[in-house]
Amino acid sequence: MSKILIDPGTLWQQVSVPGRYGMGERQIEITSATAVWHHSGLPGVPIRWVPIRDPENRFEPQSLLCTDPARDATQIVTWFVRRWQVEVTFQKARAHLGVETQRQWSDKAIVRTTPCLLALFSIVTLLATRLSARERRQIAVTAWYPKSQPTFSDALAAVRRTIWREEASSMSGPRRDRISSDIRN
Repeated sequence: MSKILIDPGTLWQQVSVPGRYGMGERQIEITSATAVWHHSGLPGVPIRWVPIRDPENRFEPQSLLCTDPARDATQIVTWFVRRWQVEVTFQKARAHLGVETQRQWSDKAIVRTTPCLLALFSIVTLLATRLSARERRQIAVTAWYPKSQPTFSDALAAVRRTIWREEASSMSGPRRDRISSDIRN
């Protein structure tokens, strides 16, 4: 790839990429070609090869590969950028809900538990969006990492606080029920 990066004959196309790693829309440069992927003992497979570079040098050049050589290079880059949201979801589900850290004895138990934990991730996210604006805005602030938006851990904490508050306030029944039962005796 280094030869392509320094070759003045390489035709770079400037494309706009939305939301690359949460940084908003930005311009990158791409080029594309078809290559053959060789694997020992197997026939070669045609692939679409898409080198990427940042004209502002904010990230190192990299190459993307796609096994469908008919795909447009811009579409391949868009798929690559979208994967970031999925990776963040799995990282947060692992860190806060224990996905992939289960210690069951059977593969069937793990196969059942992981979808439940991912469903829990979705439920927490949906419950957090239903909280009042004041409850949602309680963001845990750190000195080294300013946050403008709540993270999953903030959403999880807000949902937990709401559930705990509901449980604490529902420990005793309504006062009129106790009074009416005292009057009957």
